[in-house]
Amino acid sequence: MNLSPNFTLRELTDSATAIAGGWENVPPPEVMPALRTTAAGLEAVRSLLSGIVGHDVPVIVTSGYRSPRLNRAIGSRDTSQHVLGEAADFRAPQFGTPAQIVATIARSSIAFDQVISESTRSGAQWVHISFGSRNRRAVLEIDDAGTRVFAG
Repeated sequence: MNLSPNFTLRELTDSATAIAGGWENVPPPEVMPALRTTAAGLEAVRSLLSGIVGHDVPVIVTSGYRSPRLNRAIGSRDTSQHVLGEAADFRAPQFGTPAQIVATIARSSIAFDQVISESTRSGAQWVHISFGSRNRRAVLEIDDAGTRVFAG
């Protein structure tokens, strides 16, 4: 089921952790409007990044909707916007690093709540973006040292 031209429900609900745990990661009906809004926001991101480089830049979703069970299993807070269908984590390596993507989105007119450049000590990097009822335009970075305003 397509939520937007380039993003499917499966793409925004796939989870290796849920599969390994033997449970489904199915959003309740009341989360579907938020997932459509998130997909529309990701379309805007894809269009922005593609327009800058002059060719299609795939946005690879690594985490979207998370059921409360999945969210707890990965150690995230119950207040995560992922549980509400309002957030997605992604990479777009054909554009650049998460820090470059965050800086680009922050300078754009895209309406977002948070955009975060995230990284771990192990070297994993991704962008977290959320859309929804709030549009705080918070631009942050999170790593093993903590959370702070994005400096990039």
